[in-house]
Amino acid sequence: MTEGHGSGAHGEPGNQPPAQGYPPAPGYPPAPGYPPAPGYPQQPGQPPAGGWPPAPPAYPGYGPAPSAPQGYGAPPHLERPTAVLAGTVAFIAYIVLGLIASAIQFSNTDDLVRRAVDAANSQSGAHLTEAAARNLVVVGAVIGLIFVALECMFIWFAWTGRNWARIVLWVIGGLNIVSGVIALGSGSYLSGFLKGLSICEFVLVLVGVVMLAQKPANEWYRYRKWQRATGQG
Repeated sequence: MTEGHGSGAHGEPGNQPPAQGYPPAPGYPPAPGYPPAPGYPQQPGQPPAGGWPPAPPAYPGYGPAPSAPQGYGAPPHLERPTAVLAGTVAFIAYIVLGLIASAIQFSNTDDLVRRAVDAANSQSGAHLTEAAARNLVVVGAVIGLIFVALECMFIWFAWTGRNWARIVLWVIGGLNIVSGVIALGSGSYLSGFLKGLSICEFVLVLVGVVMLAQKPANEWYRYRKWQRATGQG
């Protein structure tokens, strides 16, 4: 009998290639490192014929923060104006000079008490003892230090753009201006140097109030309020 096509000796199947259009007969997978034959199914865990694709690049990190929205209703970006800088610096200088004047006065408490008693008795006609004047000086010093600490806090909040702190500084500055005018008019018990410091304090607090009321300062405080309302400041 004539041997059939694709058969070897004794009727065993030969190593002939598969017929066109048919998948290859099942067998052993290709050796590791070699691509599978055409039509042979891909085995799990084996690299594809062209090799594994290159790994994606490492994540570069966080990008820059998005800028503030500048769409409809958003005001233009404003930096802290010179008026706010000058106003807060004037208030700080006013406080520093006040502390210097207080240190000088308390370095010679007896002379301060004597001058205060003479001024009170000569102007009001009332009899003020030195003990009472000394107690008033001590109480006034403690209250003054408390007010200095509060003023420093208000200056800080005004520097960061809190409009309510600016209003408080206006009130404090107005009261200091009025008291400064009164003290300069009736402060004959002050020495020449202390009177000069009082005049400088009066001028500085006046400059601070005026500078914080300027138009650029008003616009910047409105801008800071908008930033806080939109979660940006």
